[in-house]
Amino acid sequence: MLSGSSGALRKAAQAAARRLSSAASSAACGSAAPSVGRLNHVAIAVPSLEEAAAKYRDVLGVQVSEPQALPEHGVRVVFVQLPNTKLELLEPLGEGSPIAKFLEKNAAGGIHHICLEVEDIAASMAHVGARVRLLDRQARTGAHGLPVVFAHPKDMCGVLTELEEVPRR
Repeated sequence: MLSGSSGALRKAAQAAARRLSSAASSAACGSAAPSVGRLNHVAIAVPSLEEAAAKYRDVLGVQVSEPQALPEHGVRVVFVQLPNTKLELLEPLGEGSPIAKFLEKNAAGGIHHICLEVEDIAASMAHVGARVRLLDRQARTGAHGLPVVFAHPKDMCGVLTELEEVPRR
């Protein structure tokens, strides 16, 4: 399923990165464009974390992390390590989880969001938030223990886009 979507996903990620780093938009709204880095991960909603983790590990032979509960986000996650990025498999943690709502519409699961790295979450929120809707007014701590914020998919070419502050390498 993922291979058929990879071209569209790559185009969506490139379009989102171009939109976030538009110098023309910076001049119009007065804040510096965020320094967008690499694609950190692609998140996939799944009905069963154990089954999905086993499938990626056993079928593709990739390394899969231990499950991690993130009650503040309403999910349990594992990360699938790839040479150039990660896949984040998401399972709902409770009925009020946004992933539960996603799975109501997409029972088999599917691509939920992309995550782009930024150097400064506060500056990125100021710049991006002046142009599109952010889902939170404050950054929250994400699965990697780093600040994250989400941009509304209706404002980002139909893609829920997570920005994650990652220290310079």
